[in-house]
Amino acid sequence: MKISNILKSREITVSCELFPPKEGAVLGNVQKVVKEIARLNPSFMSITYGAGGAGSHNTTQIAHEIQNINGITALAHLTCIGSKKDDIIRTLKELKDKNIENILALRGDLPQNKPLLHGDYKYASELTEEIHKNGDFCVGGACYPEGHPESANLQKDIEYLKVKVESGCSFLTTQMFFDNNILYNFMFRLLKNGVDVPVIAGIMPITNAKQVERIFKLSGTALPPRFKAIVDRFADNPDAMKQAGIAYATEQIIDLIANGINHMHIYTMNKPDIAKNIMGNLSEIFK
Repeated sequence: MKISNILKSREITVSCELFPPKEGAVLGNVQKVVKEIARLNPSFMSITYGAGGAGSHNTTQIAHEIQNINGITALAHLTCIGSKKDDIIRTLKELKDKNIENILALRGDLPQNKPLLHGDYKYASELTEEIHKNGDFCVGGACYPEGHPESANLQKDIEYLKVKVESGCSFLTTQMFFDNNILYNFMFRLLKNGVDVPVIAGIMPITNAKQVERIFKLSGTALPPRFKAIVDRFADNPDAMKQAGIAYATEQIIDLIANGINHMHIYTMNKPDIAKNIMGNLSEIFK
């Protein structure tokens, strides 16, 4: 089923994100994770894509596991930075052959400590157009409530995002955020600029204090004082930090739904127990 139709047909949706094993690694562990999360019956499950196309076969294979083995709609990530057109078309054919019809089109992160190979695409909007030329796919895009780190300012970021939507993105999934007011302000700016596709809120449960520094470096997202206080208090108690992180993510989702944001995407970090706890906390809300 196309995700655009899922978002229309269900008042509240909750989806989960996984990442594939590294290229050359066995799939067994991730297959087990897929099965455990699929038992929670999320609205759909997404599978990420390796930087520069590394691990693309694993992404396709896990998407197949999600949808054709476990019966949950799959959303396959696809990045284009440093990619050649022939490679993108080959991946699209593989996805089509496995009946995967949902793709999250991303530029992708610049490779760390490696030269960037010359590719045929510079922006996610170009990839979105390419996808639509090669099949009847439902295409989603990423958005950054606090602005993309490379954007000159928030307004420019919204303008680029509008180009992405006009190129064929039918829904958007946000980067993680920890202050809901940031998302509410972002939604207002989107509507003001004529961007009115469904927005799925990306929720990252922080269950390990070591995640905080890494996440801040990668995304630059703001950490509200209330969240910092939780980390300061429970950083040295792993079990308490895990419980507090799940509680914080749960509370975020409750507040979002109460304020009319009905589509959630949980970044599971391949930990089914975290997704299970959050969805269990919200079992009546997610009915």
